[in-house]
Amino acid sequence: MKGDRVEIMIDAGGEGTRTYEVAATRAGRRVEITNRRGIVEVSEVTRTGTAVRTARFMGSRVLALVEYPIADEQEPQSD
Repeated sequence: MKGDRVEIMIDAGGEGTRTYEVAATRAGRRVEITNRRGIVEVSEVTRTGTAVRTARFMGSRVLALVEYPIADEQEPQSD
């Protein structure tokens, strides 16, 4: 859903850490995470399942992977 995003922090060796972000930028898109054979893949995917943008990282280098889902409905605030 538009607004969903995933933040990936990796170990960049001697440079310290780096942070990357993949977000669903348009309506109807979502962010999917897969972990296969030591590779972590984060993709922005359309409704039909076509990957628009993909980021791949070695699993041994990933320090943190944080998902930030957007809420479907806003909770009403009571005064």
